[in-house]
This record gives sequence, C-alpha cells and structure tokens, in this order.
Amino acid sequence: RPSIWLIKSPKLSLSTSTSTSLRLPRRFSILPTTTRSHTNRVFDPIRQPNDLHTLTMLNAADNRTLITLWSAKWCTTCQAVAPLLRRMLEDEKVGEREGGLGYVEVEMDSTLIGDLPVVYRVSSMPTLLAFSRQEAQFDTRMARPDEMRNEGILREWLVNEATRGGRKGGG
Repeated sequence: RPSIWLIKSPKLSLSTSTSTSLRLPRRFSILPTTTRSHTNRVFDPIRQPNDLHTLTMLNAADNRTLITLWSAKWCTTCQAVAPLLRRMLEDEKVGEREGGLGYVEVEMDSTLIGDLPVVYRVSSMPTLLAFSRQEAQFDTRMARPDEMRNEGILREWLVNEATRGGRKGGG
C-alpha cells in the first residue's frame, strides 16, 4: 500500500506584534547607499593597462562615466587642456548634477603603456575618450584640440557624457 508523507509547513501569521513582522527583501547594491556619491573624482595618471582596467571597473560599479585624456608630457596642447579639464571638474563641478564623472590622464609616453593606445584607437594627442560600463565610447570621442580648448564645447561634451551615467550609447 502506498504511504503518504505529510510535510509540516511553517505557519505564517500576520499579527500586529513587532516580533513577527513580515519583512520584504531589500534592493541589491554592490555599495552601501551611504558610500554612493555624485561628486566628480580625479584619479592618478595611468601608466599601464591594468590601471585603466581597474578604473573602468570602479567607475562602472558606481554608474559613473570615466573621462580619459590621452596625452604625453612633451605634448604642449595636452598640457593646456589638462588644467582646463581639472578646473571644470574640480572647481566648477561640471557633470555632478548629472551623476558625476571620473577623470584620469593616460600617459602615452609611459614605458609600460604597451599597445593600449592602439587598442582604443587613439592616434592623436590629445584625445578625450569616455568609458561607460567599461566600454569605450568611440562615437563621442574628441580629438580636435581647438574643440577641447573651447570651454563651451568642452563643458557640453562633459555634461553629455555625465548624463549617460555609465550607460551604453556612444560607441
């Protein structure tokens, strides 16, 4: 004869007591909500490929677009654009209202940089290239020095990249 197994199930009671209150699951987040910030972040220069990989991962985890300035120490145009970018990001806080930006210079004249500029199709200096969700946004990169020196054009580009907020869409 077939045997019947009875499985006891725990009883769910909805009482007004605080000790047996129903708990709903919390939303998942990699970072605690208190550590998320919309402020712009400026990082130390990149001298080797692993540094770029690490920064793209960190910024993707925070849904923050990473702005990279591909330059060299001997490039006078690069040396004129870098302080302008830093002033806009640190002092004027361009992009913070839209979610914040990360910024880093990639030193193309570093002996450890390898073929990183070739991988990201950087053929001239200076070049501004944004990374959203660890992906280079080739369609929106800036490689014309006259546009980079124009504060209005540069500000608009930074705001557009910050608005993307770590989402795909430009490359």
